[in-house]
Amino acid sequence: MHQRNMWIVSLAALAFAAPTAAHHSFSAIFDSAKPVTLTGTVSKIEWMNPHTWIYLDVKKADGSLEAWAFEMGSPNRLMRYGWNQGSLPTGATVTIVGSQARDGSMKAAVDTVTLADGKRLFGAQDTSN
Repeated sequence: MHQRNMWIVSLAALAFAAPTAAHHSFSAIFDSAKPVTLTGTVSKIEWMNPHTWIYLDVKKADGSLEAWAFEMGSPNRLMRYGWNQGSLPTGATVTIVGSQARDGSMKAAVDTVTLADGKRLFGAQDTSN
């Protein structure tokens, strides 16, 4: 019975460690000294833990599109900030202000999302770490 208990404890430890390993600090990935403000069309939104993601197609000056990915807080935290799953439909035009990824990729953490009607929603990112 002792070995069985150790097996259960080991599995439980792995189960709880997996979500923790997936989470990261804001400053490890994003640079608040690299602000971005982009307007584009929402191609997809993924409501999942530990972060919700907005995917935005941004038209460049030459007419080509850039595909950006924007990280926000968890779905629960976003709901506390006034979001719901209908807040941002695919195809909506929005302006996102945020902090670009340290590696210079087309990825950023959301500070605010401004909808076409002028309503602003906050990204619910925890930038304290």
